[in-house]
Amino acid sequence: MPANSFQSAAGRLAVTLLIAAAGGATFNLFGLPAAWLSGAMVFVAIATLAQVPTLMPVPLRDALFVMIGISMGAGVHPDIVDRVAEWPVSMAMLIAVMVAVTFAGYAVLHYGAKWSRETAYFGAIPGALSYVIALATERGADLPRIASSQSLRLFVLVAVLPFAVVSSAEPAGGGSGTIYVSGLKDFLIGIPLCLAASWLAIKARVPGGGLTGAFFMSAGLNASGLLVLVLPGYIVLPCFVMMGAHIGCRFASMTLRQFLSVLGASMAAFAAAFLTSLAGAWIVAELVDIPFGQALLAYAPGGLEVMTLLAFMLDLDPAFVAAHQIARFTGMVLLLPFITGLVLGRRSN
Repeated sequence: MPANSFQSAAGRLAVTLLIAAAGGATFNLFGLPAAWLSGAMVFVAIATLAQVPTLMPVPLRDALFVMIGISMGAGVHPDIVDRVAEWPVSMAMLIAVMVAVTFAGYAVLHYGAKWSRETAYFGAIPGALSYVIALATERGADLPRIASSQSLRLFVLVAVLPFAVVSSAEPAGGGSGTIYVSGLKDFLIGIPLCLAASWLAIKARVPGGGLTGAFFMSAGLNASGLLVLVLPGYIVLPCFVMMGAHIGCRFASMTLRQFLSVLGASMAAFAAAFLTSLAGAWIVAELVDIPFGQALLAYAPGGLEVMTLLAFMLDLDPAFVAAHQIARFTGMVLLLPFITGLVLGRRSN
């Protein structure tokens, strides 16, 4: 029994990774931005909706997050530390933008698509799917619709954002012309420190702890100049492919009919939320003088891990994006129960 189960899981994983690699290679062949991530995601999502038995095991996913966190820290250099003074203004704007994004999505889903107040409210909240589902369950909301809407939004964000960022102003905060290379000492000291930081972050229930802990430890080491922790491309590229596969596998929880039934409403809600994010990002980019794409990734109504990874892949400031996405997530966890009570009223026992 265990052997058969393992063989089945191993076969599904192999199929998933082959599909993901084919998608990434295809997008890369056409020169599309963030090709290995977005191509893998699109191909695996299509395969999953077509009932191909795709799989991304939880242990592999968790290890993937740690490796991606370490690799993203390489995008933080000592010169980026000088830009931290820009963050207070953009953090203050983040609150207003997130409220506006949620309201825009809610208005479309409730008044336009005629979803119930509860379902529209939870379907419009940007990100934090597992936490949103927990709250929605207590309220008796339509969980399949909410999960479908949230998954579709992340899918479209990863597919669209690279084009929006690449077509915007030339990035100025993410990298320099210097090529950084790690030595053996850097890896022997840096990797254990990042693993320990991930473990502590998970234990402390930090949002996206596996990735977040590794990222900020790696970023701190790189920013301090004490170490140069840069993973080689033959490790980083497969991580991008597997992250895309992980996102695509999220569609396993819905049928094609279910997907099509929420497609129109979810796309309309996404458009409203995304346009609101665009406006907020443009204002912040003008106020703080940062690249528009960097502000857009920081304010995008998507997942912490994926938005930070896109910043790294597109040569923007991943520390800026991660800090804002963490602030958004943490604020949601702390305030959502209170805000939900104000918007939807007390639960009926």
